Amino acid sequence: MQMSHRLAVFGIVLALCLPAWAAAQPWTALSAAQQEALSPLSAQWNNLPQTEQQHLLKMARKYPQLTPLQKQRLHKRLLYWSQLTPEQREGARQKYKAFRKVPPATREQVKRMVEQQEAEKARAASAVSAAPTGGNPP
Repeated sequence: MQMSHRLAVFGIVLALCLPAWAAAQPWTALSAAQQEALSPLSAQWNNLPQTEQQHLLKMARKYPQLTPLQKQRLHKRLLYWSQLTPEQREGARQKYKAFRKVPPATREQVKRMVEQQEAEKARAASAVSAAPTGGNPP
């Protein structure tokens, strides 16, 4: 009885871990909804490690519930991520892990500061693009 109990527990643990051991999926095997959610990664999907594919597929399950703005933001971030080198991705992962260790109040302060910097950059960029060119005025 003791051995069968252990086997049953092992079987449950094995079943729970199977998705993590599943083989990488080719882009063509993804559903239309998954392809829509992960479209910025379509060109490199087949070359992604299986663990990264599984993580992204998990994230794609939430995609239908996102607002249009959230979907746009996700696609922008996926496109940015897809353009990083493996070394840059690892660096980003390390920064994320370190950031998660910072107390929540401090994290919020940092987020606000970064948002302000991004807003200032956007304003400066729009001011530059709106500035008149060096030609003669009419």
